Amino acid sequence: MRKSPITKASENQKKEKTKFWRDEGLELLRATYISHSFQPHSHDSFVVAMIERGTETFGHRHLRYFAPAGSLVVINPGEVHDGQAVNQETGWSYRVLYPTAEAFGQVASQIAGRQVRVPDFSTRVIQDGPLFREFLSLHLTLEETTFRLERDSRLLQALTRLISRYAQPQPEPKPLLKEKQAVRTIREYLEANYTENISLAALARQTNLSQFHLLRVFQQETGLPPHRYLTQLRIARAKTLLALGHRPAQVATEVGFADQSHLNRHFRGFVGITPGQYLA
Repeated sequence: MRKSPITKASENQKKEKTKFWRDEGLELLRATYISHSFQPHSHDSFVVAMIERGTETFGHRHLRYFAPAGSLVVINPGEVHDGQAVNQETGWSYRVLYPTAEAFGQVASQIAGRQVRVPDFSTRVIQDGPLFREFLSLHLTLEETTFRLERDSRLLQALTRLISRYAQPQPEPKPLLKEKQAVRTIREYLEANYTENISLAALARQTNLSQFHLLRVFQQETGLPPHRYLTQLRIARAKTLLALGHRPAQVATEVGFADQSHLNRHFRGFVGITPGQYLA
């Protein structure tokens, strides 16, 4: 016996999952939709969506677009669009960032080294595997970690690459100068405050550099972005404490990690073994 459309729609709704949250002014969404259809609407912010599974189709300015898994979808503020699954038996899953126009304008101005207008994007569906994976990793980081310097750095880097590759007009980066004193100041600050949950803005205030320029010169000089350098400092201190016989759970909080699992993940990434194995 075939199911009625009402019963089928009800079952599909039960399979649909959504999580929406706000994080320091940035709105985020993680969702799976089966038969749900968005009515024509617009946003005050930009929309940057990562299609993880299935294919979404949406109408925009009298055109119909299709975004399969692995695509980035970018929609400018105020642009009316709808959205639904191509296959309403299986639906689609995606993650979405809603950066404000102000945030995009600030990043574009930092790239150019002067005040420029808010960028505009004419490509709706972007097929760029490395950029897709970068935004997907960013979204996961914003959902799962409280490490502010990593969150700030990954967000700035992802928005920078999106603007530099696909925005109109594309801001021209100012020349990268050597800033040895600024880098030395940042390293000293990180070494003195490695247990703190430092933000990228706090580092920028130490040097009077923009956050974008700070990331570039620091990585040029040290080979690492600031959040990786900070993690390396914490791991070095963790190894010292573990060698003295401190337990991993205690070490995690003493060196600035959120918890033992956070320490374990980074320790293994840097050292190749777990803190427990190092202790043993």
